[in-house]
Amino acid sequence: MAKTMQPQELIDSAVVDPTGNKLGKVGNVYLADATRQPEWITVKTGLFGTKESFVPLSGAHADKEGVHVRVDKDAVTDAPRIEADGHLSAEESAQLYRHYGLPMPRTSPDGRMDDRTQGRGDTGRDKAGMDPGTRADSGRKDRDAERTMTRSEERLNVGTEQVETGHVRLRKYVVTEEQQVTVPVSHEEVRIEREPITKPGGERAEIAEDEQEVVLHAEKPVVDKETVAVERARLKTETVTEDQTISGKVRKEQFEVTDDEGKHRKS
Repeated sequence: MAKTMQPQELIDSAVVDPTGNKLGKVGNVYLADATRQPEWITVKTGLFGTKESFVPLSGAHADKEGVHVRVDKDAVTDAPRIEADGHLSAEESAQLYRHYGLPMPRTSPDGRMDDRTQGRGDTGRDKAGMDPGTRADSGRKDRDAERTMTRSEERLNVGTEQVETGHVRLRKYVVTEEQQVTVPVSHEEVRIEREPITKPGGERAEIAEDEQEVVLHAEKPVVDKETVAVERARLKTETVTEDQTISGKVRKEQFEVTDDEGKHRKS
């Protein structure tokens, strides 16, 4: 890494790949035996951080955004599944080196990794847990370290996932309704126009029966129907964000001190 870092500075830091993708948070730190420097970290992945993948720290650097590693998200996702139980076997170590395309460190005649090869130690690594500073130097037997106790607690890691919630269909159907339209119509009626004869003798006059026929006309409404397009509808979706409260039970450890008189003090 760009600078020497203590394991406790890495725990719970965000891990970022070269393209800016956040891979998760640092779960554990593995130290090289020869240099006692961080060499591997495990990254908590999955919806609730239930999976841990090994990620190399070769070429990595840290800043306020987290630990920037040299491998991408896909490589971490496809990394060999190895239990983060505090020790890497020679076979597990070799699998990780091959997967990430890293050169295998040379071994010395006594079977230990040559510490001249990029500062790596042997295949056995110490895992730095919640209080990794107590393991920074296995050569010293610090009396205070023997009196320490690590307190752990569970935390809720909440994320989101997209799920299908239902289907919406758009259909059209036919209904019949009654419509009334007022239409003006006309018709012919007969009326008699009378004109007095002022000069007798101008027309022949006789008394006899006679008749005339007149054809009357009238308009009547005619109904015709046509189909026209009046409206267009389409289905669209929009994203609405709302706050939801998630609750869950978590466990945590507490310290209790008991003296010779049987008195208890919790902290």
